[in-house]
Amino acid sequence: MPVESKGEQHIGLDSKGEQRIGLLNGFAAYGMWGLVPLFWPLLEPAGAAEILAHRMVWSLGIVVIALVVMRRWAWAGPLLRQPRRLGLITVAAATITVNWGVYIWAVNAGHVVEASLGYFINPLVTIAMGVLLLKERLRPAQWAAVGIGFAAVLVLTIGYGQPPWISLCLAFSFATYGLVKKKVNLGGLESLAAETAIQFLPALGYLLWLSSRGDATFGGEGAGHAALLAATGVVTAVPLVCFGAAAIRVPLSTLGLLQYLAPVLQFLLGILYFHEAMPAERWAGFALVWAALSLLTWDALRTARKSRTVLREAATAATAAAEAAREAAAANPTTTSGTTTSTNT
Repeated sequence: MPVESKGEQHIGLDSKGEQRIGLLNGFAAYGMWGLVPLFWPLLEPAGAAEILAHRMVWSLGIVVIALVVMRRWAWAGPLLRQPRRLGLITVAAATITVNWGVYIWAVNAGHVVEASLGYFINPLVTIAMGVLLLKERLRPAQWAAVGIGFAAVLVLTIGYGQPPWISLCLAFSFATYGLVKKKVNLGGLESLAAETAIQFLPALGYLLWLSSRGDATFGGEGAGHAALLAATGVVTAVPLVCFGAAAIRVPLSTLGLLQYLAPVLQFLLGILYFHEAMPAERWAGFALVWAALSLLTWDALRTARKSRTVLREAATAATAAAEAAREAAAANPTTTSGTTTSTNT
C-alpha cells in the first residue's frame, strides 16, 4: 500500500482547500447574480435609465479602489497603445450597457421570468453564434440542443403572443459581450474597469442632465435612496470578484454547471416571490429549453471525460515507454573506453 509523504499530503490538502474556496466563490457569484432581482425594485422611484447610469458611475469607483488595493495597473499602459483592443472594449461596453439596461427594466416592469429565460438560452445562442461567425463545427448533440432551443422559442412566441424579445435581447447581447471579451483577452476586473471607464462620462453626463431638469431621484428621495443607488457599484463588482476567484480554482466544466444557478434562482423568484403568471404554453417552452440545456451539459461532460481519458492514456503510455527505455539501457550497458597510446622516445 503506497504511503504518501507529508509533503504530498500537504499538497493534496492545499489543492482540496483551493477547490473548496473556488466552489464557495462560484456559488457566491452566481447566487448573487440570481438574487439581484430583489435589489432593483428597491431603487424605485428611479427609472431604469437612471439606475443604469448610477450603476456605470459607481462601478468604476469600486473597481478603481479594488485595482489600487491589489496593485493591478500593469495592463492599462499596453492597452492604451492598442487601438484595436480599445475598439473591442468599446463594443463590449456598448453590449453590456444594453444587457444591463434591458435587465433592470425587465425586472422592475414585472418580467423576471422572461429575463431568466434569456440567461437559460444564452449558452445555445453562444453556440449558434460560434457556428455563424467563427465557423465552428458542432457535434450532433450540440446541433440537437440548438434545434430544441429554436423550437422552445417558437413555443414561447405562441405563448406570449409575440417573440420573447426581452429574453432574446438579453441572450444575444450577453453572447456578443462574451465573444468580444474572448477576443480582448483581458481579466474580469481589468475588463470591467476599462468598460466602465468608457461608460463613465456618458453616464455622468446623463445624470447631470437629469439633475438639471429636476428629474433625478439621487438626493431627492433621502439618504437611504442615495445609498442604495451608490450600492449599485458594489452589486456589480462583488460578484465579478467572486467569479474571478472561482475561475482560477475550479475546472471550467464545474463553472459551466454553476452558471445555471443564476437563472434558476431568477426563475424561482419570478414565480414564487413576484408571482408572475406561468400558463401551460410557457411551461412547455421552458421545459424544451431545459431539455436542450440538459443535452448540452451531458455532451460537454461526456466530451470532457473522453478528453481526460485520452490524456491519461497518453501519459500512461509515455511513462511505460520511458520505463521500457530505462530497462533496455540497464540490460545493455554501453561502455565507452578511451584509447591510450604509449609513445617511447
